[in-house]
Amino acid sequence: MTDFAIRYGEQVTRARRDGRPVVALESTIISHGLPHPDNLRVAREIEQTVRDNGAVPATIGMIGGELIVGLDDDQVQHLALAEGVAKLSVRDLAVAAARRADGATTVAATSAVAAAAEIGVFATGGLGGVHREASVTFDESADLVTLARTPIVVVCAGVKSILDVGATLERLETLGVAVAGYRTHRFPGFFVTDGGFDIDWRLDSPGQVADVIRARADQAVGAGALILANPLPADEQLDPALHDRTLAEGLELLARDHITGKAVTPFLLSHFHESTEGRSLAVNVRIILRNAALAAEIAVASTSAPVTLGFSAPA
Repeated sequence: MTDFAIRYGEQVTRARRDGRPVVALESTIISHGLPHPDNLRVAREIEQTVRDNGAVPATIGMIGGELIVGLDDDQVQHLALAEGVAKLSVRDLAVAAARRADGATTVAATSAVAAAAEIGVFATGGLGGVHREASVTFDESADLVTLARTPIVVVCAGVKSILDVGATLERLETLGVAVAGYRTHRFPGFFVTDGGFDIDWRLDSPGQVADVIRARADQAVGAGALILANPLPADEQLDPALHDRTLAEGLELLARDHITGKAVTPFLLSHFHESTEGRSLAVNVRIILRNAALAAEIAVASTSAPVTLGFSAPA
């Protein structure tokens, strides 16, 4: 292989040709975020949820060095079952392609690739952010700096609650990344409805989010993302007391076993799954399905207006 350009799946190619709404989806949830066989089942449910709400799903990942926007079902299954799938942030994409690797894209990489493909809306579970004890470790997700320069709407349930939510919001403000709550002025905490922090802006409908997309495109000022924080209803969240207890135990295990870097998030998510007897997994699935549905509605609202979908990547 000498041509490393982005490849497009058949359904995405048709959608781009016909001007249909498209929603970008990450692939780390398939290979690193959920245990087998839940990962494959949920990946298919996410894509179907996007379709059910009027848009075309574009799951992004790498197969044998090919960076693909719109994995087909066989390719999704490959990432769900294969051993040694690399976890790809933006910095890893070119190296992984040159090494003909299989890879799953993080929030950062999915956002960057989606923007390059002129897809304006991306659905995920929770963002990465500033890790606890970052003042000592300097451990901060690449999601933050990537979103500061990537023109896309990211529908999420806030920042993963295993991180330092307050510090992450401060960093997003410093980096110039817009944050709005969907029908709320409180920033959600991923597994829990309320992450403990206020946010300035609230948007109440897909049409309002589409207006933000249009305004930013018309103004042509700034190139950062819009983080749309979509909280779970309180009756669908993980019990907050169980959440806090499980998190404290997980942080103790991290320190005991000297787990750092990329291994932290998968370890803590696995600990939540085991310690809550699968309840956190059920919450995680509800989060991503709700976000996929909302992202599809936003994509539809954006394409139905007489403007281009989302933003276009800088030349």
